[in-house]
Amino acid sequence: MVRVTRVLAVANQKGGVAKTTTVASLGAAFTDAGKRVLLVDLDPQGCLTFSLGTDPDKLAVSVHEVLLGDVEPNAALVETTEGMTLLPANIDLAGAEAMLLMRAGREYALKRALDKLDQFDVVIIDCPPSLGVLTLNGLTAADEVIVPLQCETLAHRGVGQFLRTVDDVQQITNPNLKLLGALPTLYDSRTTHSRDVLLDVADRYDLPVLAPPIPRTVRFAEASASGSSVLAGRKSKGGTAYRDLAAALLKHWKSGKALPTFTPEV
Repeated sequence: MVRVTRVLAVANQKGGVAKTTTVASLGAAFTDAGKRVLLVDLDPQGCLTFSLGTDPDKLAVSVHEVLLGDVEPNAALVETTEGMTLLPANIDLAGAEAMLLMRAGREYALKRALDKLDQFDVVIIDCPPSLGVLTLNGLTAADEVIVPLQCETLAHRGVGQFLRTVDDVQQITNPNLKLLGALPTLYDSRTTHSRDVLLDVADRYDLPVLAPPIPRTVRFAEASASGSSVLAGRKSKGGTAYRDLAAALLKHWKSGKALPTFTPEV
């Protein structure tokens, strides 16, 4: 039986929306469910790489060399302590972005690399907080994309521009890309403000808002600082929310079951 790999991009041009936390925690949840998981760090800052216990400054090879075709993707993979595999990044990736701009087919560099890796069930791509060629690579290589969105008034500024970028990718480089929706992060259920922001996003952009919302929790900061995902604290509210989302995604992929969406409590 041929292994079917699902490639999920997590992207938002705005930083500080728990994008990297979402990638690491979904990856850990899929691993807990018995899936073979590859995480791809496309951010030159290497936040995902660092948060999973690898020092970006000590990498011999990284996604930088893979995108430029200097090494085979298998040669750059790193195993994490949580049972996931990582294609790591460091500041060299900023140089790769500039070099890719001069190449034909530059948007397809990551897709070409991932096509050589057939040993994984799920690939999750951590796109950088920009709309440059690295994010275009992530979206072009993906089957689906989730947009983490902080539940703050100004957090959805730029969402319209990002959605236009997704539309451009669908028109030009990846017609099969599906936008799954916005994922509310740093959600505070004690206030009506978070709820109002989500309702505004859903209405303004006609964008599904996925459930459950990821609650604001101190464990987010603790996990990143210690080099592990939120699921390292398995009983935390954040960990539970990510496990629920991962389970919903697996059902969606297996049977086409619709993903749960946010319904405000009255």
